Amino acid sequence: MNTISKTNVAPSGAEEGAATWMASDYKKGQPRWCPGCGDHFFLASLHKALAEIGVAPHNVAVISGIGCSSRLPHYMATYGMNTIHGRAAAIATGAKVTNPNLDVWQVSGDGDGLAIGGNHFIHANRRNIDLNMILLNNRIYGLTKGQYSPTSPRGFVSKSSPYGTVEDPFRPAELCFGARGHFFARAVATDAPGTIEVLKAARAHKGASVCEILQNCVIFNNGTHDSVYDKEGRKRNAIYVRHGEKLVFGENNEFGLVQEGFGLKVVEIGKDGYTLDDVLVHDAHCEDNTLQLKLALMGDGDGFPIALGVIRDVEAPTYNDAVTAQLAEVSAQKKYHNFAELLETNDIWEVRE
Repeated sequence: MNTISKTNVAPSGAEEGAATWMASDYKKGQPRWCPGCGDHFFLASLHKALAEIGVAPHNVAVISGIGCSSRLPHYMATYGMNTIHGRAAAIATGAKVTNPNLDVWQVSGDGDGLAIGGNHFIHANRRNIDLNMILLNNRIYGLTKGQYSPTSPRGFVSKSSPYGTVEDPFRPAELCFGARGHFFARAVATDAPGTIEVLKAARAHKGASVCEILQNCVIFNNGTHDSVYDKEGRKRNAIYVRHGEKLVFGENNEFGLVQEGFGLKVVEIGKDGYTLDDVLVHDAHCEDNTLQLKLALMGDGDGFPIALGVIRDVEAPTYNDAVTAQLAEVSAQKKYHNFAELLETNDIWEVRE
């Protein structure tokens, strides 16, 4: 469990959102990840996002499981905890329900979060617990030295699949949406502005928010996200989706997404009769997730760009608010409100010597 120093106590009268904190106020220790690991990039973005949000370090808890990415709480000058493998969401749930005013960030890798922790992942989404759930996806088990993970593609050769895995991977967005998730966003670890943007949106969302962060493991799976890992690649192979804006992409926004039947189609604007008016407008707040899921599943060699940004952001009642309200309602109906009053609700005998 991490603790914070007195130097991180909020200045008198400081309010959330005020420009009171700096990224350095959230930093702690010397990260021990391989040079070039995507975890370094994400950690720096998280520090900056929290500073821009303005939440005090002593109002933040970072909960992780086991894995390379799960070392992250050690480098946060906030409260934090390494839990056991796959149980980050369970511990984070308890932290949020018992302390609703705490900002809880759950950090997991694709193995920790979707393999042994997969059950907790889907139920945290189904219950809509007010957690900021970060999934650092490098499609490999890095800490245990290179076994394939639940997000590794079919045919992937690894130490645990020397002839290529014969399994199809999980697609995180599909799991989130299938579990009735209300918030899903995606960013690339090396894209600091994009990562900070989705982290701030996730924190602003009330309920379970899932941010998939694409990153390379430079030792065991380097290059897995190369198509979008640098700025030039993102110009060619990614589309930044923003609520209320046209779904255009390309180095000069020359391409767009239009609806074709029940699916999507990439068109070049100004050719074959297609104009900007034909291009779809992104609606992240639509309750029906049909088009949002299609956006989330694009990319990886199918001729479509990889969608980055906030793909789904829909309001819904949260589990922790419902539990708090239920406790207040039940308590108000009881004849007792503390342990002493509870004892007096039953028969009382006075014992004399």
